[in-house]
Amino acid sequence: MKRRMSSLLSAALAASLLAACSNGGGGEAKAEKKNGTAATTQQPVANMLAAHKGVNQAPVPLKMEQIGPHDVRVEMTAQITDIEIDKGKTYKAWTFNGQAPGPLVVVNEGDVIHFTLKNMDPAIPHSMDFHAVHAAPSKDFVDVMPGKSGTFTYPANNPGVFMYHCGTKPVLQHIANGMHGVIIVKPKNGYPTDKEVDREYVLIQNEWYKYNDMNDFQNGVPSCVVFSTKALKPGDPNTNGDTFTLKEKPLLAKVGEKIRLFVNNVGPNEVSSFHVVGTVFDDVYLDGNPNNHLKGMQTVMLPASGGAVVEFTVTKPGTYPIVTHQFNDAQKGAVAMLKVTETGEDDGTETSGH
Repeated sequence: MKRRMSSLLSAALAASLLAACSNGGGGEAKAEKKNGTAATTQQPVANMLAAHKGVNQAPVPLKMEQIGPHDVRVEMTAQITDIEIDKGKTYKAWTFNGQAPGPLVVVNEGDVIHFTLKNMDPAIPHSMDFHAVHAAPSKDFVDVMPGKSGTFTYPANNPGVFMYHCGTKPVLQHIANGMHGVIIVKPKNGYPTDKEVDREYVLIQNEWYKYNDMNDFQNGVPSCVVFSTKALKPGDPNTNGDTFTLKEKPLLAKVGEKIRLFVNNVGPNEVSSFHVVGTVFDDVYLDGNPNNHLKGMQTVMLPASGGAVVEFTVTKPGTYPIVTHQFNDAQKGAVAMLKVTETGEDDGTETSGH
């Protein structure tokens, strides 16, 4: 399958008239409901592809299936879906499975991933670049054209917390518009601290810029810098990257518990100085690899695409803000809350801080 680009892509490089956060997003304004479905009112957006106008595809669930002792089938879908990135501000995101960041993928060290990408985008090709695998990008990370699907096989032989993203040119445009996510490759022998850990969560940092504006993607500063969490197991919270959800619905823990966070900064451009207020990281595994073990850290530097496993103990009840210590970015939304109570359940008190 040869890498090709639709002529519509060049049109997508025009200057945007609306900012993702500061100017109300770049998608559609919600109107009254009709027949049980939210109707939308179109807003003129210079940088929206004509084929995306009015498109808001319902999220297609991730499909994962263990098909052998060390073989996993993963099916993902590229699609166009409206994402609320700030209160009342919608971004017509280019997504994997209608989420931005995309759904969490978890495999074991030594697994072979039998991967299928289906492309529901009506206009342009998309592809998949897994940072967790060994591959020949020119052959394996190839474009899947609109309405088509592509199947590829990748070995996942290194444990860690890795970014995935669309690799179609221009890569920056696809990542910044929402086509990013995290794959965890669990170490075959676990982590040295496995028996000490009481709870686990996934946290992802990403940025939003002016809607589909390549000049802003390259030369501007993000309008929003945000956190999301992805479900490790059924019943866990699963959110998109926005400025508010993880403040209004904090992660939970019990006094005395040791918490493990799988963290990744999917960028596309900013560095994350990852920090949890009110505690010190007991153990840190850079990029999530057990061999990269550090102790007693206050802040972990995550470059764009960088990951880590961080572990800490919460000793008192209260609210523990989770931030990037690049506080200009925290001010733009990159704050999540961890609420610690005597029972480990939400006591209904208001969260506060940062």
